[in-house]
Amino acid sequence: MRDLFCLSPILQEISESSTQIAVTYRQAGDKYLLVEYGSLVLDFNLRFRVHGLMLWLQENHLPGIIDLTPGIRSLQIHYDSRILTLGELLNSLTQAEYQLQDIENIEVSSRIVNLPLSWNDKSTQLAIEKYMQSVRSDAPWCPSNIEFIRRINGLESVEEVKEIIFNASYLVLGLGDVYLGAPVATPLDPRHRLVTTKYNPARTWTPENAVGIGGAYMCIYGMEGPGGYQFVGRTVQVWNRHKKTTDFSKPWLLRFFDQIKFFPVSPDELLRYRQDLIQGKVKLDIREGKFRLKEYQQFLNQNSESIAAFKAKQQAAFQREREQWAVQGEFTRQQTLEEVELDKNEDPEIILPANTEAIKSHVSANVWQVLVKQGDEVREGDRLIILEAMKMEIAVTADKVGTISHIFCTQGQMVSPGQILIAMTN
Repeated sequence: MRDLFCLSPILQEISESSTQIAVTYRQAGDKYLLVEYGSLVLDFNLRFRVHGLMLWLQENHLPGIIDLTPGIRSLQIHYDSRILTLGELLNSLTQAEYQLQDIENIEVSSRIVNLPLSWNDKSTQLAIEKYMQSVRSDAPWCPSNIEFIRRINGLESVEEVKEIIFNASYLVLGLGDVYLGAPVATPLDPRHRLVTTKYNPARTWTPENAVGIGGAYMCIYGMEGPGGYQFVGRTVQVWNRHKKTTDFSKPWLLRFFDQIKFFPVSPDELLRYRQDLIQGKVKLDIREGKFRLKEYQQFLNQNSESIAAFKAKQQAAFQREREQWAVQGEFTRQQTLEEVELDKNEDPEIILPANTEAIKSHVSANVWQVLVKQGDEVREGDRLIILEAMKMEIAVTADKVGTISHIFCTQGQMVSPGQILIAMTN
């Protein structure tokens, strides 16, 4: 039998030419095909080529197409192989390349969606504090993500970061990037396109609708969960699970090619805004508009010199940051941590008295919270300790009634599988 692991996922390719963008067709499971355009760069022309292909497929109504999911430079096609074979689909897609309209003259609906932003919101500050306590306190982006953004982009002040964020117009290129209608968007003006690295390791907790920057993209988190984008603040909901309103005709707020613009509000104003928006008591300022790729290219050409100067300054700052990381051992940190962890695990075995039950960790994790103290009486199911591992919070609970006799861990400590955390007497 032929070794399936040797097969390439690339099914077909079309080479780049003066009139053709390079295309790669990839197998993505038995019911999906991924169409990729061009090379791995941020280029609006590629996103609009994806949009053109999606429109072509919608207009031509190929039997067997279930749904289409556009990305920054790709289109995922979900199809029923019992109705439409892979060969037939590839043939249709190849034909489409010769029939697609010239993207230079493409025009799309592009609403201006004005969203309130609580700058450096208290909820995002809490998430950073939690990360520093339970994951790492010495990360380059701690204790302030905004100061990190300033430094790595070569800006003079935090106020300059703030000015760019509130002046930028973020074009929505994808939806559902980080759960529930979350946008992946990037500023139209490259001089507003701040770049960052992501958290490493990632956060285990991110507040709902936190606004962050990762790479050159902005995201609004659709729900609480893990994450890695650098925080700038918090905004209103982008997903309404409760009811239809004027703004939420569908559960998701945003559409492809919307332009997001932020305006500043206080943390308390944002909380009121969030409560009223989800109930339909307040309406967002959303204005209809158009985006024309040809006009955008003219804007880029007219401002090419200042755009190039901004990028050069930004790249130099990014390189300085990387060099500083190398000096501080950031790139060898994981290896050092593993060596330290091996030493920690060589502690002598704990000997417990009779009638005492050991409660152990089942995973390698950080101790986020110790919820009990020595002498506390607990009932079955009571939470004793909260661990954090693999972007998750894990509760360690009592499996019977008892009294806490010993606590063998502390907040912020790394623990290993089988390590005793707490001792209980019956």
